[in-house]
Amino acid sequence: MSMDLEEQYDKIYRYCYFRLRQRELAEDITQETFLRFLDSSRYRDTGRALRYLYTIARNLCIDHYRRQGTELLAEEDVFPETAEKAVGNDEDSLLTAVSLRAALEKLSEEERELLLLRYVNEVPVSAICGILGISRFAVYRKTNCALKELRKYLREEDFM
Repeated sequence: MSMDLEEQYDKIYRYCYFRLRQRELAEDITQETFLRFLDSSRYRDTGRALRYLYTIARNLCIDHYRRQGTELLAEEDVFPETAEKAVGNDEDSLLTAVSLRAALEKLSEEERELLLLRYVNEVPVSAICGILGISRFAVYRKTNCALKELRKYLREEDFM
């Protein structure tokens, strides 16, 4: 599997930002992820490079939370980039962003992570299995459940 590192860099940053919700910290963790990835050729040549890359990023994010302890984030800290972009857009875009954010926040952390990996970053199911340590069947089942929940919450927000 040939992997475009530049494209993956953006996706890993998005994944880290999703997990950490701080721009500078996500940039640091992304850089550290790629440094560790490039330093080790152990998995790159086995066809598991993408899974290895996400595993490094995931573990670095978890390590950060362990060092920092659990901190509650303020509402404005959760999606600062979305709020900045929505200010300049029309009212419909702002309402869409608010409805989607509210619906996503009702999902569990695991469900949000799974949807990000699968649909936003377009990570293959086989790689998600390795990243999360679950079977292919579990990925499909959990994805379908998360999508049903998201649809339900969007209907509650009168978005659908």
